[in-house]
Amino acid sequence: MSSEKEVVLIVDDEPLNLEILTEHLEEAGYEVVQTEDGVKAWAQLEADPHRFSAVLLDRMMPNMDGMGVLALMKSNPALDILPVILQTARAAKNEILEGLEAGAYYYLTKPFDKATMLAIVKTAITDFNSHVGLQLEVSQALQTMSLLTEGEFSFRTLDEGRLIANYLAKIDPSASKVVIGLSELLINAVEHGNLGITYQEKTDFVNEGIWKSEVERRLALPENIEKYATLRFESKDDELSFLIKDQGDGFDWKNYLEISPDRIFDNHGRGIAMARVQSFDYLEYRDGGREVLTKIKLNADR
Repeated sequence: MSSEKEVVLIVDDEPLNLEILTEHLEEAGYEVVQTEDGVKAWAQLEADPHRFSAVLLDRMMPNMDGMGVLALMKSNPALDILPVILQTARAAKNEILEGLEAGAYYYLTKPFDKATMLAIVKTAITDFNSHVGLQLEVSQALQTMSLLTEGEFSFRTLDEGRLIANYLAKIDPSASKVVIGLSELLINAVEHGNLGITYQEKTDFVNEGIWKSEVERRLALPENIEKYATLRFESKDDELSFLIKDQGDGFDWKNYLEISPDRIFDNHGRGIAMARVQSFDYLEYRDGGREVLTKIKLNADR
């Protein structure tokens, strides 16, 4: 980043909204850049794609709306993992689903709650920095990874899963999209699979700010010490496949292949659906949810 503070871009055509959001974010320690329409926002993003850590983007704006900006960001490899938090006064579920399926990190409806907005921004930036950090760690492995044809990894922790995801994603030129999908599936194998954290429990842990500490606590329990998840990959005939297995009791995966209208405002629960839509050409759960197979067409235009 270009400064010690995380930089958040706010895009909104209402001056009062810009003022309120800026005040809240600056009080929380962020540097804020404002702009009032999508065309100007895209110009700033395109000119300096590595400056920002998150974008708060109004959906309804003149010249270019939020969905237009989001589409341009998702088509740009330098910006496609930058988290976008869409905001709007229009809370129709079909519009919210459209935004999330297009790649928005979260959806805030106006008027929004200050604490909720700050919590979402903090989580989005934490996730973004994690992805960027892992990409930097393994960026020099790209040429080596392109020579691998198959292999298997075992992992216990969320950090190990993220590292493996980023490492393997380097096989594919669209690595930034692949790493997010793999990370979600590997995290799911640890927290929901091996550690048995339920959907409601994670909701509560995230709200209380104790999710990571609870994961660490459960990893240290005697019954979980020997639990590992595995990822096996194979590159063959211009296709890359990943098979992820955990040692849990399985789960009802069918409820998570799509972004459900009932969960659109939850603080998690969209990872599998986003992975299926944005990261992979094929995704199938097996063995009661204890296995998931994904496939990527190498050099495919996704």
